[in-house]
Amino acid sequence: MSAWEQRKLGELADIVGGGTPDTNNEKYWGGDIDWYSPAELDSSIYVEKSLRRITDEGLLSCAARMLPANKTILFTSRAGIGNTAILRRSACTNQGFQSLVVQDGTDVYFIYSMSSKIKKWAEAKASGSTFLEISGRQLGTMQIAVPSSHEQRQIGQLFSRLDALITLHQRK
Repeated sequence: MSAWEQRKLGELADIVGGGTPDTNNEKYWGGDIDWYSPAELDSSIYVEKSLRRITDEGLLSCAARMLPANKTILFTSRAGIGNTAILRRSACTNQGFQSLVVQDGTDVYFIYSMSSKIKKWAEAKASGSTFLEISGRQLGTMQIAVPSSHEQRQIGQLFSRLDALITLHQRK
């Protein structure tokens, strides 16, 4: 077993904000690109289909970026900081997110398993006069203890199996 090392979250994942196309421009809406808002995240571990979709033109018109499937953890950054879900399909988000796109060599489920710790840290660091918010830059400074990539995968698989088992029992 190797020693765990302290790393900044920004070294393990690219932290990506979102954006919203002009809602009055019909050419931007009703396309094929999933576009998430924070209200869509519930207690589900994975998300596969958003309520609203935008067009390619809509994506190009705003600050939103396409986020890769199975490598991205959606992370709400305001008005309900720290709600999370793993993307099953490539998508984008509105500005209520600072999503974590895990880098190669980092296990997405290992990072997802730390969601409650990241949420607690983000809530403590958040600021704002109208509502609390955490920036991507701030989020990237959080220190996390991480093992080797191999151990991350093993831990991620263990938590994934446990979560699946818990979900199965909750359905009964």
